[in-house]
Amino acid sequence: MKTQMSFDDAWSALQLLVADIENDEIPLDELAAKVKEAKTLIKYCDERLRGIESDLKALNEDEAE
Repeated sequence: MKTQMSFDDAWSALQLLVADIENDEIPLDELAAKVKEAKTLIKYCDERLRGIESDLKALNEDEAE
């Protein structure tokens, strides 16, 4: 995965992986690697969302002052 992937790009990649896994479009030999990639994307998206949430909270606190 790219280190500077946007949230939207990571989310799209994750959605494609999940769809492929759910539709049995990934050969069994590649399944473990794809699941690992999906877990990496989930972690990345979670971290990005938490960062955005933190930034928004900080902005709201600045406005309240």
